[in-house]
Order: sequence, then C-alpha cells, then structure tokens
Amino acid sequence: MPDVEFTNLFAVALVALLAPLLLGLAPRLRVPAVVLEIVAGIILGPHALGLIGIDLPVQIVALLGLGFLLFLAGLEIDVHRLRGQVLRLAVLGYLVTLVLGTLTGLGLSAVGWVHSALLLAVTLSATSLGLVVPVLKDAGRSESTVGQFTIAAASVADFAAVLVLSLVFSTEGGSAGERLVMVGLFAVLVAVTGLVIATARRSQRLGGVLLRLQDTTAEIRVRAAVVLLVAFVALAEQFGLETILGAFLAGAVVGLVDRDATSHPRFRIKLEALGYGFLIPVFFVTSGLRLDLGGLLGAPSALVRVPLFLIALLVVRGVPAYLAVRSLGPRATTATALLQATSLPFIVTATQIGVATGLMTPITAAALVCAGLLSVLVFPAIALALLKQPAADRGTQVEPRT
Repeated sequence: MPDVEFTNLFAVALVALLAPLLLGLAPRLRVPAVVLEIVAGIILGPHALGLIGIDLPVQIVALLGLGFLLFLAGLEIDVHRLRGQVLRLAVLGYLVTLVLGTLTGLGLSAVGWVHSALLLAVTLSATSLGLVVPVLKDAGRSESTVGQFTIAAASVADFAAVLVLSLVFSTEGGSAGERLVMVGLFAVLVAVTGLVIATARRSQRLGGVLLRLQDTTAEIRVRAAVVLLVAFVALAEQFGLETILGAFLAGAVVGLVDRDATSHPRFRIKLEALGYGFLIPVFFVTSGLRLDLGGLLGAPSALVRVPLFLIALLVVRGVPAYLAVRSLGPRATTATALLQATSLPFIVTATQIGVATGLMTPITAAALVCAGLLSVLVFPAIALALLKQPAADRGTQVEPRT
C-alpha cells in the first residue's frame, strides 16, 4: 500500500462535520455552514495555527469536491424557465454586469489592486444559485414572479461566468481564438451526448433495467451521473478548457434529461448527499486552508479592500436587477438585487485561477473571498426579510411572459 497519510483528510472531514452540527445546536445563528467551513480552514490552516496541512489526499478530494459543486450548480439550471421576457432581462442584466464589472476593474487596476479588469469583472459576475434557491423557498417565493426572475438571472450568470472564465482565463494554455474553437467543438459534443442519453432513456428495456437497479447497491443512476461528470471533466481538459466547465455542463445535461423524475424521486437527493455530505465541504475547508490573510491583516490599506469589494459586488450584480423593477416592484427588486449579489463558491474558484495564472495577487484573492463571505452572511438575510413582507411582490404565482 502506498505511503500516504490520511490525518489531514480526517481533520478536514471533522471540520466539515462540526460546522453544520454547531449551527444546528444554535438555530438562531443564521450563518451558512460554508462560511464556518472556510473560516475554520483559515484558522486551522498553515497560514494561522498550522494544525492542518494540504497533502495529496486532501488535494484529490478537494478537487473532486470542486467538480461536484459545479456539477450540482449545473443540475440546478432549469432551461424551461429561461424563456421570453425573463430570459431577455436575465441576459441583458448579465451584459450590464460585465460592463459595470469591467469599469470597476479598470478603476481598481489604475491603483494597482488588480492586474486584469476583465478577470475581476468575471469574478464579481456570478450568483450562488445553490444559496439563492433555499432563501426563495424559505420565503415561499420560489415559484413567484420574483423567484422565477431571480433564479433565471442567477442561472444565466452562473453559466456565463463559468464559460467566460474557461474561455478567457483557462490555465491550460492556448490562445483565446483556439479556446473559442475548442468551446464550440466541446459544445457540439455535449449536445450530441445529451441527445444520445435522451434517446436511450426512451428504450423500454434500458428503462426497466435502470428502474430495477436504481435503488439497489448498484445505484446505477448515481454511477451513470458520476461517469458523465468525470467524462466531461476529462474531455474539457483534453480540449484545453477549464475542468469546471465540463463539470457544470455535465450537471446541466443531467438536469435537462432528468426533468421528469417521477420514477426516481430520490436520484437528486442521492447526488446531493454524495456532494454535500462529503466532497464539497472538503473543498470549502481546503479553500480556507489555502487562504492567507496575513497580507490583509498586516496592512490597513489592504484590509480596506474587503468592504470596497463587497460594495463592488452589490453594484455589479445588484444594479442590473432594477431592469425588472416595473414587473417586480421596488421592494422585491431590492431583494432580488441582494440575492443576485450573493456569491462565494465561484469567487473562491475564480480567485484560485487568478492566482495560478498570475493575474491576481494572493492579497486581492483573500479580500475577494472575504467579501464573498460577507455577502453570504448579510445579503440573503436582508433579502429574506424583504420578501416576507406582504407587499414584497406584485404576484406570487405569475407565469413568465413568452
């Protein structure tokens, strides 16, 4: 057996267990577990107490966690919501986000805070769909007008941010033109794979086998989803693209072909159990282990970047929500703006790529992650309070116009 120690992985898994457990014991403390996981990683990591290190087992599981995080984010995409006015406003809003983000990046690059204005714009442009949906469900607004618009806008932002990050800032090398061609070829391959899977699902014989094996120890649907995830990640790497694009599109394909889940209602629950129960928490704790706050804490001029990045996040992602103010009303639009500005997983991913490519300093990356942590702590709580007020929306079950 290879000489590999699992002590650090055990410590990381223990942190992943204790974070939600502590929150469960203190229900009034409305803090997402992901925040505690990252903060615990910072405190216990090599840049602070030095109790946990990042060795090979931790790196491998964290990499799988990143893949599964993007896979589940893609699984949340409901293409059937993306139509008509909702889709037009979501796309227009993302374009406005890129413009505002680029202007912000140009201003901050002039003072030497960032090396790439576009990278900062992309980093600020995503929305944490996995955090936004539970907030809307808690408020009973996931199927309302404001809920449909927010989820659609977050879906477009997540997909576009992953695509642009992979296309322009891939660590795999190659020119932007070459990567554009590769993205096109990869998209064709993804579409063909989706059609093949959708066609195979119509086979009565294959459907019967899947139904018989789905809840046995074979867990055939879960295995098939994992194979698709790994295949798309491997193909994205072979095409010279970021692996996160492959993981995200794998989830989107599964979500599209698995729209009717009446015969296998526990399928997504099992996928989420695998992801959120083990792999994804390891990724977030490890992200905290990698985060060096020494530069921020050592210089007040560096520490001031955190609130400024938080304001930038609110402006860049929040302002475009007001394109829908006539449909939603001012209070619901403000709630939507706050939810759209809630972002953390993508910021963690984008900053790691930025540091790896030399386009972002570790201090800037740490400040952006801290701003993302604050957005998760503050913005959803305020949005939830606004949505729970009776006049928060002009309709609760209105279908989007086509």
